[in-house]
Amino acid sequence: MIDPWQYHGTRSVLPVVIKTLSLLSLLALSSAQAADFDVVIRNAWIAEGLGKPMFKGSIGIKDQHVIAVGDVKGTAATELDAAGKVAAPGFIDVHTHSEKIADLPAAENFVRMGVTSIITGNCGGSWTDVAKAFDELRTKGIAINVATLIGHNSVRQQVMGGSFMRAPTSEQIGQMKALVDQAMKDGAVGLSTGLIYTPGTWAKTEEIIELAKVASAHGGIYASHMRFETSKIFTAMDELIRIAREAKIHAELSHIKLSGPNAWGKADRVLKYLDQARSDGLFITHDQYVYTASSTGLRQLIPDSALEGTRQDFIKRIDDPAQKSAIITEMKEVLRRSGRSDFGYAVIAQFKAQPELNGKSIPEAAKILRQADTLDDQIETIFDIERRGGGSGVFHGMSEPDLQTFLRHPLTMIASDGGPRLFGDSVPHPRSYGNNARVLARYVRDLKLLTLQEAIRRMTSLPAKTFHLDGRGTIKPGSWADIVIFDPEKVSDPSTFDDPHHYAEGFSDVFVNGTAVLKNGAMTETRPGGPLKMSPVTP
Repeated sequence: MIDPWQYHGTRSVLPVVIKTLSLLSLLALSSAQAADFDVVIRNAWIAEGLGKPMFKGSIGIKDQHVIAVGDVKGTAATELDAAGKVAAPGFIDVHTHSEKIADLPAAENFVRMGVTSIITGNCGGSWTDVAKAFDELRTKGIAINVATLIGHNSVRQQVMGGSFMRAPTSEQIGQMKALVDQAMKDGAVGLSTGLIYTPGTWAKTEEIIELAKVASAHGGIYASHMRFETSKIFTAMDELIRIAREAKIHAELSHIKLSGPNAWGKADRVLKYLDQARSDGLFITHDQYVYTASSTGLRQLIPDSALEGTRQDFIKRIDDPAQKSAIITEMKEVLRRSGRSDFGYAVIAQFKAQPELNGKSIPEAAKILRQADTLDDQIETIFDIERRGGGSGVFHGMSEPDLQTFLRHPLTMIASDGGPRLFGDSVPHPRSYGNNARVLARYVRDLKLLTLQEAIRRMTSLPAKTFHLDGRGTIKPGSWADIVIFDPEKVSDPSTFDDPHHYAEGFSDVFVNGTAVLKNGAMTETRPGGPLKMSPVTP
């Protein structure tokens, strides 16, 4: 960049300076036009994204695409020396909650762990007007690519209003199918469900099958947060398999896990069940984040029946002694079935009504609010949080051996279950900052559970193939130039549960559609991303 010219007080200098600058500009423009490539990444260890051995070489980028790989000859407007580093396809995060990404368009937490494309609309919650949402992303500009599912819960809520503890009428089913159909036409990659959340928790399997058939007709996927991730997981998988079979649709088991001590140790059985379904001809995949804690609303600690309707309806129920007693009894029974004695596994991530409770466990919060942490005081604390607007939590409920068993499976994709993060806000789950980095640091480099090439495949070509994102997830001539460059010896995830606001480390450069959004470790101001639609699927 040329420094602004200095005016020294003599008029005669200006014409000479202007002429010189004009000539330099023309020469620069001529040089750029004459270059064979926009960017050449040289001397990198190239991981193509297919799980094959890496090789040393260069990558030539022009017009947003990779056009040469290997021994790249020719000139470039920009050259980048990646000696000693790995160049891989940009990571694709298949499970996020990023409907508010336009508010944080840099998506820095994603970019700094190598993620160049995300899929939002998971767990049944999504934009219902996909065309409008995509228009907003184009208008505002975002750093990464965004695909979306159409969420069953969002569709059900829009059509059925506040009455959910029932089956929809035939007219309402028709309206719901029309919304799913339009979303698929507008670019959604499939249908998602969140069957532990209202209003989806009240939906019968037959309702979901009807909507999944619509997504299937467009070649879309069915991604499900199943009804159970506890010791009842096999009942939930029966439903997943039935939907896949009857709707003739590829099914994705979201964030595969076993939650609660009574469920631990069954990972091999779960994978054997899924493998059998694949042997029977069904197309089933799954994704995973690499932490032994989940994160969702704290209201999930309260029975669904108590949450039907509005928050005021909930308040009326807990103000009624008989109803409140029944709710408390059910909550204690759920704890017992899970193998727990209290709510110490649940930590408040964000409670806007009283932020000083963020980072505190439910017993710790009860001690602050009620000067006692008995089980009854913990339940009263949960009720109080919901009464005052609700909050989100982190739930320490899985085992490391199960996590590793799931991660070894070749069809396990890597997904954060996170979203764009406002740095320093609340005490969120660290997965939004470190999930991909944690795979590379802990499970590849330190534990050697996966090879580097295989881990990259799970983050790139496998997601691209699963969600029909042609041209993504590989480094080869013709691919979109989504590329991440990192040092495998320096990659780390400093974000922790107690201190989550730390970006991943070890990633030096990230390109989205051929443009650098992270350059030599620093974020750029460019916004080359945008809506990402499913490629046409041949029946």
